[in-house]
Amino acid sequence: MKKKSICLKENFPLESGEYLPEIEICYHTSSDSPKNKNVIWLCHALTANSDPSEWWPELVGRGKLFDTEKHFVVCANILASCYGSTGPQSINPKTGTPYLLGFPTISVRDMVRAHELLARHLNIDRINLLVGGSSGGFQAIEWAVSNPDSIKNLCLLACNARISPWGSAFNESQRMALRTDPTFDEQAPGNAGSKGLACARSIALLSYRSHEGYERTQNEESPDCFMANRALTYQRYQGEKLANRFNAYSYYHLTQSLDTHNVGRGRGGVEEALAKVKAKTLCIAVSGDVLFPASEVEYLARHIPNANYELIDSLYGHDGFLLEAEQIKNHITKHFNL
Repeated sequence: MKKKSICLKENFPLESGEYLPEIEICYHTSSDSPKNKNVIWLCHALTANSDPSEWWPELVGRGKLFDTEKHFVVCANILASCYGSTGPQSINPKTGTPYLLGFPTISVRDMVRAHELLARHLNIDRINLLVGGSSGGFQAIEWAVSNPDSIKNLCLLACNARISPWGSAFNESQRMALRTDPTFDEQAPGNAGSKGLACARSIALLSYRSHEGYERTQNEESPDCFMANRALTYQRYQGEKLANRFNAYSYYHLTQSLDTHNVGRGRGGVEEALAKVKAKTLCIAVSGDVLFPASEVEYLARHIPNANYELIDSLYGHDGFLLEAEQIKNHITKHFNL
């Protein structure tokens, strides 16, 4: 996968009524041109980057499900991220300083409109297969609703049509954790907010995994243990791991973007919006997913025309959409001819 970027030096209006004076979009493609190849567009989730071979290594690459030799595979980094596209760390041309907390609210629709600009830049008129899991699924379903003629096939994993109160509660709890770090609101130089980010990630992890998974992987080996140190150290490790690779201000704004997810807004409601999808669609749920329960994914399949539903059996909970590569491969090849 080749890393590239484009910079659009013109006002980019946002759904909130604000605008960005320019945007940069960082992206990866498997080759230089989509000519004579089927386009597979992969939408990444919250803290991933635009190189899907890093976060789906068993599925993306030469000879794999998303074959980078056979297909034109593309993934774009979302606005507000810290992996190359315009985000809170970017310099505001008006002030000459980073946006940080002054970065405007980015909606899922804004992310999709930016990706549509990239698609036009790449001379892509139609996507053969659009795939998204978790918040990447938010982008994929929004794209299929807003521009249904541009998507031939659609695969949605572990997502829903509208952010749930349960999901928003997790998001707000994480933002509250970020703001308990005094360096975050001070917008101090360096790793501002990193301790709050570690705490926020620890909260998020509880929504990404399952009770059964923790029982299997984090249980104490000794029957006589005094304190359950294994689970405690695991939470700290995962929090620090993200804090070392991600930016607290991007995390804050990206969790806000999740709360804008609602394909029915301004379209007569969710069911009317889902009815607009023309793509052949596969909706995949993960057993034990407490963030996007199977019932929400089944709802998508019931209300999207020409949609099918599959269930992944996993101990990982929500993170099964990243980790259960073999099951994902089997379901996709069952329904789509790649």
